[in-house]
Amino acid sequence: MNNEKIYETLEFDKVLQAVQIFAQTELAKHLIAKMRPSSDRERLEQWQAETEQSLSILNQKKSMPIPRLNNLGNALKRLELGASLNGLEIAQIGRLLITTQQIINFFDALAEEDKYFPALTHWAHQAISLPDLMKLIEQSVTEEGSVLSSASIKLAGIRRGQQQAEQQIRNQLSQMLKSKANQLSDSLITVRNGRYVLPVKAEYRHQFGGTIHDQSSTGQTLFIEPQAVMQLNNKLAELQVEERQEIERILQEITESLMPYHQEIFQNQAVIAQLDFIQARAEYARSLEATKPVFSDNRHVAMWQARHPLLDQTQVIANDIILGENYQALIITGPNTGGKTILLKSLGLIQLMGQSGLHIPCDKGSQLGIFDQVFADIGDEQSIEQSLSTFSSHMTNTVRILDNMTYESLLLFDELGSGTDPQEGAALAMAILSYINKVGSTVMATTHYPELKVYAHDAPNTINASMEFDSNTLSPTYRLLIGIPGRSNALDISKRLGLRDDILQEARQGISQDTQSVNEMVANLERERREAELNHAEALEQLAAAEQLHQDLRTEYNRWLEQKNEIVEKAKREANERVIASQEEAAKILQEIRDLQLEQGQNKTIKEHILIDKKKAFDDLKLPENLKKNKVLKRAKLEQQLNVGEDVEVLSYGQRGTIIEQVTKDEYIVQMGILKMKIDVKDLSPIKKVESKAKVNVQRNAGTKVSTTLDIRGERYDQGIRRLNQYLDSALLSNHPMVTIIHGKGTGALREGVQSVLKRHSQVDRFEYSAPNAGGDGSTVVYFK
Repeated sequence: MNNEKIYETLEFDKVLQAVQIFAQTELAKHLIAKMRPSSDRERLEQWQAETEQSLSILNQKKSMPIPRLNNLGNALKRLELGASLNGLEIAQIGRLLITTQQIINFFDALAEEDKYFPALTHWAHQAISLPDLMKLIEQSVTEEGSVLSSASIKLAGIRRGQQQAEQQIRNQLSQMLKSKANQLSDSLITVRNGRYVLPVKAEYRHQFGGTIHDQSSTGQTLFIEPQAVMQLNNKLAELQVEERQEIERILQEITESLMPYHQEIFQNQAVIAQLDFIQARAEYARSLEATKPVFSDNRHVAMWQARHPLLDQTQVIANDIILGENYQALIITGPNTGGKTILLKSLGLIQLMGQSGLHIPCDKGSQLGIFDQVFADIGDEQSIEQSLSTFSSHMTNTVRILDNMTYESLLLFDELGSGTDPQEGAALAMAILSYINKVGSTVMATTHYPELKVYAHDAPNTINASMEFDSNTLSPTYRLLIGIPGRSNALDISKRLGLRDDILQEARQGISQDTQSVNEMVANLERERREAELNHAEALEQLAAAEQLHQDLRTEYNRWLEQKNEIVEKAKREANERVIASQEEAAKILQEIRDLQLEQGQNKTIKEHILIDKKKAFDDLKLPENLKKNKVLKRAKLEQQLNVGEDVEVLSYGQRGTIIEQVTKDEYIVQMGILKMKIDVKDLSPIKKVESKAKVNVQRNAGTKVSTTLDIRGERYDQGIRRLNQYLDSALLSNHPMVTIIHGKGTGALREGVQSVLKRHSQVDRFEYSAPNAGGDGSTVVYFK
């Protein structure tokens, strides 16, 4: 944006000054001062991502380790030209190199924690580590720029010699302080012109001897270098000259070491400044509780709870500002002191902030347009030097705006058409708005003219708005009301302040019928809005109560399902345990009978009382009625009567037998080996008759009954499909009406393989996933024909 005037009008420079407070480096402060909005969407997204990611780091109670750094532009320029640097400049370069290494280490540490900030590492990866130079400077120069004795062996030796010479001088002068105390004006050793001297009274100048280097302001004291320490002072002076020469040599040597890397140092300074610039934007966003905006290519603005950034954030009134989608022009009418100008500035300033890479003082999800220019005519810009009236000044600015705007521009007008005859001003304002509407620019304007209320109501892409005014308290609420024009409150306020009724009545008669109709319309709209707000608030309360009730019911329903599942699973476990125990006991009894038969021999029979005892043992295995009703054990009643001579399976014992007699409709005598037992029809399942290959007294199944569940989770595809085919055959032989295949979720390959087999199987009627609380798509329920 090349419209520099807008930054002054909207006080954008004050926002930049607030951001600069958080910057640590001089170069970053310079970058902040040069901040300008952009209309390039890719650049805007990059800037906002940088601010957002830096804010994320700050919210983790961390920050990029950037100390206060001076601008090294002059030093780097001298380095590029080959000029020697002084100790302070070298120390500042050393501080920059240390900061560079700390930044590199900082982002490496974040990466080790699997925390990545690509918009920031884009800059951090451009930093160049120079550890050798950093170490050289650390060993040679202090942070204040003084050269350390460790910089060279020669310098260390010179400074040791200086210390020794100074000590010898002090020892000799200390003896003189004692021996000639009466000739001295003070008992102290001092330095004049770089040489150690004593303060001697003026009257003893000839008796004391030595070289005079200075005298007091009164002339009563002379600072004399005694002859005894003159040679030591000369030696000390020589050592000081040697020290300066060695320091100059060391600085020149360090400078020569830095020269090949002047470009890398320059780049590091730019990287640190850029990261400091970004972190300052994030710090400012945190101080404002600002949020990242989204951008609309169609210039649709939706600022939710927008706040002016330069006002006290604890006191400012937030407003929703919506513009550009359903209407391009927002005309705000109403009396002064209602907050119209602040709202106008808020829109423009927040838009400039967002297009400059700053987060905005609005709620999350707020949207900004991408405008090529922002123009504003706000406030009294009367120029005394140009002898222009208020109207002329505003019109001059308006003409400039109309000449430079495009359909992608945002225009802000405060009191459009004011400063002249109301009728002409209103006509002029409507004409200007109509022209802007033709161009397609987005505009927000404030006005006092009642004619513009009607214009905003009738004009295309235009809507009325006003600032709410509480007539009860005679004060504005500073809330924006979109869709409702403002109305004059002068008569209402005057009435509440005690103005006579006859005066008010005469004033009302002086108001045109059209104006009264408009005011009545506005009053009705405000009343309807308040009613709508009350109804909306009541609806929200009812909705919240309904949602809470629904949540409570859902919670109770889920708890009931869990309890139900727990009870069912517990019943299954107990029933299965009893079935297994009964099967084991039945097998044990049958084995005992077989053992007895073997003991008696093939031609002998077992005694009757022994058979009765064993039969009673079988009867004792019958389950009590309440357990038989358990869903796990309950069997569907046979649809047709079993015939004598048919082979059946006695379900409760898991044994094969033959029906030899029907006692009643629901009871049969079944021969199981040498045992004859009365069995209920519900406990019988017909099976194909199998001819015995050998004559035995007792028959037992080869194995236990096939389970209704197959679990192939974790198996290889081929192995799982092979087991599935075998299981389906066994399940069909066991007359299971339905079975469950547990295949798991995983990659889905095994699940698809299972369903492919089921689709091709001739005895499968249908199949479906299990219920959500029984495994969902991790298992398939199969129904046989």
